[in-house]
Amino acid sequence: MSTVTENDVVAALRGVVDGEVDASVRRRAEYATDASNYRVPPAVVVAPRDADDTLAALDVARRLGVPVTARGGGTSVAGNSIGPGVVLDFSRHMNEIVALDPEARTAVVQPGVVMSSLQAVAAPHGLRFGPDPSTQNRATLGGMIGNNACGPHAVAYGRTADNVVALDVVDGLGRRFTAGAGTGALDAVPGLDRLVRAEMATVRTALGRFGRQVSGYSLEHLLPEHGQDLAKMLVGTEGTLVTILQATVALVPVPTAPVVVALGYPDMPAAADAVPALLAHRPLAIEGMDAHLVDVVRRHKGAGAVPELPAGGGWLLVEVGAAPGETDTDVLARARALAADGGTSAVRVVPAGEQAAALWRIRADGAGLGGRTPSGAPAWPGWEDAAVPPERLGDYLRDFTALMADRGVEGLLYGHFGDGCVHVRLDLPLETPAGIGPSREFLEASADLVAAYGGSLSGEHGDGRARSELLTRMYTPAVLELFGRVKALFDPENHLNPGVLVDPAPLDADLRRPYARRTPARKGFAFAEDGGDFATAVHRCTGVGKCRADNSAAGGFMCPSYQATKDEKDVTRGRARVLQELTNGALVTDWGSTAVRESLDLCLSCKACSADCPAGVDMARYKSEVLHRTYAGKVRPVNHYLLGQLPRWTRLVTAVPALAKLANTVLGARPLAQVVLRAGGMDPRRQMVTFAEQRFSAWWKAKEDAGGQAAATTPGAGAEPGTERPRFVVLWADTFSETLDTAGARAAVTLLEDAGYTVIVPDEPACCGLTWISTGQLDGAKKRLTDLLGVLAPYAANGIPVVGVEPSCTAVLRSDMVDLLPDDPRAPMLAAGTYTLAELLTAPAPLGPGEHWQPASLEGVEVVAQPHCHHHSVMGWDADAALLTKAGAGITRLAGCCGLAGNFGMEKGHYDTSVAVAENALLPALREAGPQTVYLADGFSCRTQAEQLAGRHGVHLAQLLTGDR
Repeated sequence: MSTVTENDVVAALRGVVDGEVDASVRRRAEYATDASNYRVPPAVVVAPRDADDTLAALDVARRLGVPVTARGGGTSVAGNSIGPGVVLDFSRHMNEIVALDPEARTAVVQPGVVMSSLQAVAAPHGLRFGPDPSTQNRATLGGMIGNNACGPHAVAYGRTADNVVALDVVDGLGRRFTAGAGTGALDAVPGLDRLVRAEMATVRTALGRFGRQVSGYSLEHLLPEHGQDLAKMLVGTEGTLVTILQATVALVPVPTAPVVVALGYPDMPAAADAVPALLAHRPLAIEGMDAHLVDVVRRHKGAGAVPELPAGGGWLLVEVGAAPGETDTDVLARARALAADGGTSAVRVVPAGEQAAALWRIRADGAGLGGRTPSGAPAWPGWEDAAVPPERLGDYLRDFTALMADRGVEGLLYGHFGDGCVHVRLDLPLETPAGIGPSREFLEASADLVAAYGGSLSGEHGDGRARSELLTRMYTPAVLELFGRVKALFDPENHLNPGVLVDPAPLDADLRRPYARRTPARKGFAFAEDGGDFATAVHRCTGVGKCRADNSAAGGFMCPSYQATKDEKDVTRGRARVLQELTNGALVTDWGSTAVRESLDLCLSCKACSADCPAGVDMARYKSEVLHRTYAGKVRPVNHYLLGQLPRWTRLVTAVPALAKLANTVLGARPLAQVVLRAGGMDPRRQMVTFAEQRFSAWWKAKEDAGGQAAATTPGAGAEPGTERPRFVVLWADTFSETLDTAGARAAVTLLEDAGYTVIVPDEPACCGLTWISTGQLDGAKKRLTDLLGVLAPYAANGIPVVGVEPSCTAVLRSDMVDLLPDDPRAPMLAAGTYTLAELLTAPAPLGPGEHWQPASLEGVEVVAQPHCHHHSVMGWDADAALLTKAGAGITRLAGCCGLAGNFGMEKGHYDTSVAVAENALLPALREAGPQTVYLADGFSCRTQAEQLAGRHGVHLAQLLTGDR
């Protein structure tokens, strides 16, 4: 690159590549890191459309002397998929399953195919790909091949290497060939066969000693006794020898009715000691986890997320599946026999079904939450997948936990114990440069320990930048020299993923976190959970990439914009990477820069990541803070004044009923509405809102004047029997429920009174400042929240629950308010005393109405329910589901954003994305719903979106339960 400029490289690539060639600051920031601790900004990112594009890009890079790094889902945790030259992103376009042969049990895939996509296509044939890493719903087959991924079922099905049949590849010299096995297979690379024959003794004694010896090059596959399998040897070479264009992989039968055996032990090492005896029973998987991990799952997901476990401080979860010809009874008997050999009386055997799945989910959920220590501190990869022979695992764990204690390092231990592989993320002191030295010392000591046990630095993630330097502690100089000679045969100029495996970069070079500058809170959000530091907040993102997956089947909402565009720019992780660059001031230097603006543009501020991201990233909050700092003291976009201060205008218009009626009439004329929409920075394809011609407060006053409230002070149908004492509840009608759609608030009054409550509606208006928050006008938001506390906090202080009508506004009181007003003691008090309608009605007495109250029957009523994103993310929707189930309704619960998301879908430039997001779940569900099906949506935005895009009227929960549907 010294004589060739980056502009030269970009121009040459654009001349021959049909796919995207992007050297923008924003794109380089997005791809500067993966799921590792490292940061290496590329010169350019290329998304090839096909093999010809890939070959053309590789030819340009080779001719101009530019390094190349292949990338799939970007979930590599060792820095395997980042590099300083050209990064090839295969996930964008080269994601086709080319062929699937059920009889041969093989599939041909492009490198960008997400593993779960292959599983979905293979499942109807009773087949699956054997290895299944925890990131399977976003990890690509190319990345799995690059790192030799495994997952829990490698005990039964082997590593990725064991499931690869052939690879269509191109090496560092531009030679394209099909790597296979058998006589003559090594001739594809001149000199390779001769080298292997000369070094057989070294290969036989140093490599392939146990199943999870993944570190280095797995040259044992090239031995005659192993079939001279070049394809399998190339698996795990981390893009340093070849670039994969296509792969043929083997498939295995899907096990039927697997039984889960849970075994309890005093601690993790004791659990590991039991593994060798269990392997004799041919289980599908043996997973280990400890009490700390289980506690984290309980805290994050609730006690209900953890089913009953046998007594212990460490557990093995063992899955037993049917062998050919076995019945369910046979499998259950074999599972019990396995349990009898477990060396413990703390046993639970669970047949296939929901309970078995729930047990297995503990391990899956815990793996996702491993990015924080039990005490809540950030935990980093770097030593997250070491492996030792299973028979030595217990002693290794004793020594490793002692090393952790000696160095004051904490982390959550779990792993694939059946293979001797241990996962852990550690709270290494990587926040500042001063912590680099101690971190290096710990990693070196850990490498020495695993080598002493005959283990491998990596058991499935690859060595990457995190561990390649440490290979000297695992292998002899002769083995490392052999790796170098192999590299020279495939890639003599070191173009392919330099710095990894051979001639490695130092493990403490190019670290990301230590060089991020502290960015203290500044009159916006306090970021109290992150030490008052915006940099710490955005570095919650470690890149695991759950936001790239479609999480809707599991009830997840993250990340709606990425599901619509499939562009790294529009995913939580990509946005976090750009903001991380902002805090280190290297690529991105300005809060208002084009890179930051483009990155955050399509963020819907849905807050789904705050709940669904295992690291607790809250991109809606970060976006608000960025807008706050960008426009401080400056003129804002017009839509910030119109949509961002919407409550101001709706209150003005509805102050006089005749004015509201006039506005509705005028804006009902489409040409006039379009003029207003355009002038206000909105999309003219949208419709204007309809103003309430009678405010909710006016309706309430009329009800009071008519004596309606007096009736509510005596026990109603739902009052506690035998008492005349009223139970008070404050119904908080936010701006939307007060001035735009009052039906939900009116129905809530009826419902609460029916449940035996005395309803209080405050005389003063109380705005939470939601629209100010979403547009980053945080000074205005704080002012409104302070005023709101003056209205609502006295009720909370007296133990009177406050019930919100609009979920997005209720969520402000439960989350953002506390961080915006950290020094106001009334804020956490009100947050704790604020409830959704369903939370109140399902709560035990005396807060709830008690068992005597029953909701009106909804037997025979089918409901399509669209939970508001903020409802899902902050309060959760389980109480609503429980209430509807109690009423007898049939529920289709949608997962994912409706696409309007407050002001987002109204704004100019967002309409197409808003519609695309709605097509993820909402619009297909409404098209499939019958005419009598009720569309339930507490969120004003969710009702508006359905009305405008599908012509479907939506109702609030209170309306549904009072018969107004």
